[in-house]
Amino acid sequence: MAEMINLQVEKREKTGKEFNRKLRKQGYIPAVYYDFEGKNVLLQVKTGSFLKVWHQAGTTNVIELEVRNGEEPQKYQALIWDVEKHPVKEQIVHIDFYGPNLREEVEMLIPIKIIGKAKGVEKGGVLEVFREELEVKCLPLNIPEHIEIDVTDLDINQNLHIDEIPFPEGIRPIFEENFAVVGVVEPEKEEEETEEETEEEA
Repeated sequence: MAEMINLQVEKREKTGKEFNRKLRKQGYIPAVYYDFEGKNVLLQVKTGSFLKVWHQAGTTNVIELEVRNGEEPQKYQALIWDVEKHPVKEQIVHIDFYGPNLREEVEMLIPIKIIGKAKGVEKGGVLEVFREELEVKCLPLNIPEHIEIDVTDLDINQNLHIDEIPFPEGIRPIFEENFAVVGVVEPEKEEEETEEETEEEA
């Protein structure tokens, strides 16, 4: 297992809109850490440090939060659970870090990654993705960054369903209906129909 990404944060002693506004002006983002046992810690993290870690870890990798407050640093293993952005400005206004039980499975939405070129596309078909994310269940340290789907063998008018997709070891998909994830459809005939309509009108 790769070494966890470390993010240094500080304890936040106050709350409230005015205090948090001042924090943001000083280059910090208000945050909170909470875990499956109910522990709750108010935090503040430097914007630059967070953006760097977020880019590396995303929301699927467990990171190590190193909480500093002038005493011996406390360390928590956490997921970047929720990143709240300003509705207008390009600014992060709040972050939730969640500390899962590393011995218990969690349910997560994982993005898919298409690999290969479908043979149906080679024949002029169009690749359509019906689901951008798939819900899976696994241990927190096994959460994948994405689920690879090889579409090489897909022909025109063929779909790849959830039960046909190979998942990494320890990753289980969650579904009730065997839905299509990706498929190759025939090219649209709008241009041909428009030309026919124009000829009929003429």
